[in-house]
Amino acid sequence: MTLTWTPRERRFGFLHALGLTGLTGLLVARFIPVARLPLWHCVFREHTGWPCPGCGLTRAADGLAHGRFGFAFESNPLGALAGCLFALAAVVAVAQYAFGLSLPVPVLSSREARLGRMGLAMALVANYAFVIVQTRAGMR
Repeated sequence: MTLTWTPRERRFGFLHALGLTGLTGLLVARFIPVARLPLWHCVFREHTGWPCPGCGLTRAADGLAHGRFGFAFESNPLGALAGCLFALAAVVAVAQYAFGLSLPVPVLSSREARLGRMGLAMALVANYAFVIVQTRAGMR
């Protein structure tokens, strides 16, 4: 892996969009009780009895927004990790935009990219297995 650096400029880019998206999501989770809306339910789970891969994401976001990190990671570990990364992106984006910082951009070799994709696929499968075990064990 090699690192290249962005130019020192204040320009709205992908990192800023991720940060804005994450900040918006966490603010919605903090101030709007989305899980209590009458139409907010998992149709897949309702029809099959099994959780979908995204089950627990709303609870994870709500837990993060209210500072209950243990609850968030119990609800959906990868969802909670993604929420933390979105919050980090928001902080870095504000700092970069305010001070015009140069940021590192990793450049992966084809082997590193392939290993990263395989690791992500394995993490998604492990996360879904965790969600199924939590749901079937009656913990949710």
